[in-house]
Amino acid sequence: MKNGLTLLVLVLLFCANKAFAQQPKLQYYRGWDKSAINVFEPSKNDSVEYTGFKIRIGGSFTQDFQSIKHQNTPTYVAVSGANNTNRNLLYGVVKAEDSTSATLTGFNLAMANLNLDFQIADGIRVCLENYMSSRHHSEFWVKGGYIQMDKLPMLGNPKWFEKYMRVKIGHFTPNFGDMQFRRTDGGNAMFNPFVENYILDAFSTEIGGEVYVFPVDGVMGMIGMSSGFINGNVENYPEAINASGVVATKKSPSVFAKLAYDKTVNDLRVRLSASLYNNPNIQRNTLYAGDRTGSHYFLAMEPALQSGGTATTMAAQFTSGRFNPDVPNRVTAIMINPFVKFKGLEVFGSYEIINGSNYADVAGTAEQKTWEKRNFTQYAVEGVYRFLANEQLFIGVRYNNVKGEPRGILDAAGNQLEVGISRFAASAGWFPTKNLLLKGEIVSQQYTDFPSTDYRYEGKFTGFMVQAVVGF
Repeated sequence: MKNGLTLLVLVLLFCANKAFAQQPKLQYYRGWDKSAINVFEPSKNDSVEYTGFKIRIGGSFTQDFQSIKHQNTPTYVAVSGANNTNRNLLYGVVKAEDSTSATLTGFNLAMANLNLDFQIADGIRVCLENYMSSRHHSEFWVKGGYIQMDKLPMLGNPKWFEKYMRVKIGHFTPNFGDMQFRRTDGGNAMFNPFVENYILDAFSTEIGGEVYVFPVDGVMGMIGMSSGFINGNVENYPEAINASGVVATKKSPSVFAKLAYDKTVNDLRVRLSASLYNNPNIQRNTLYAGDRTGSHYFLAMEPALQSGGTATTMAAQFTSGRFNPDVPNRVTAIMINPFVKFKGLEVFGSYEIINGSNYADVAGTAEQKTWEKRNFTQYAVEGVYRFLANEQLFIGVRYNNVKGEPRGILDAAGNQLEVGISRFAASAGWFPTKNLLLKGEIVSQQYTDFPSTDYRYEGKFTGFMVQAVVGF
């Protein structure tokens, strides 16, 4: 059995190596391996010649080892209907009388993605992205697919379109912010120097279209419109005021835009982008709750029981370490991202402003109610130094801070509280090949200003992660 397993592994490695070598080159394409690190929107300066229909099969696989200790010091709150059970116990606690900490150690569920890319005509490419295994959904899921047009062969390939324009249509991630090009997406952890994404994770997939213009070298503008939903929706909503008593439920489209400057002179690269996303009224937008895969910090800072007494599970409570601002019915978000790279040193930053509401964000008297907005800000700074031949090794640090007003978290007088969450992470990584990455991270995250009855009161978690990644 051992010899047979060894032979099978060798055969698979040989086949994978042949597959990597035979992968076709596609036009206006951002890959899935190390070569796509620090690549944002695919460049219009593309030299790949069209030689006919091509299909490229790619995948991403990630396996984590985790050792994280979490702790809190909230007051006792009984689970509804179970007066002897404390709702604020953290996951993994063995003894109720020793409830302030627990250590979560072991191998996490491996995550895997399947990526299919098709060159169907000169300058026209189709992408189909899939989740094969993830924390939230262990079954196969289609993430989305889109068509990207950089030429118009059906109209005689007008040069103005080829040089200056791009159109993208389908079910895809709206081009909001630059963090989406560095974030971990299920099994795809190749582009992220760290194990996890930001605390407020701006990511969703929506049905819509984007129009790009590249007026001069290094400058890009984009405007897009989408349904605002993560899935298709043909439901009709009543014109009457909804149950929250202020506004009618609507199905407004989302409008978003981006402007970016990206220029390299000798060894210095400078990029600056600004993005806007807006939806004034929709039944359920998921810009900050659209990840169907889940966090790679498994069950960190999660309670053992949910408010109704059901047990916390890895799949259901899949956003550990992140925070949902709960603005699904109205949202305006702005993100500014600077990026500077000089030889092996790179600095990436993000500043984010979120303003929005849940339909239940209602204030005032019964005669005069208003639909209130809540606010969040997030900033992050990360520095990475890549060294040795082909930047094979790297070390990095990241600081991420969030301040905001979560719905339903109030002080003793019933006033809206502002809470804070901060995270520090330090990482190191090694690329044995362009398709393999091994990285390690130490992390510390703290929660501040949560009320004493909340399980996150004086909460924090610390520990380390080891992550192995394959991308091709």
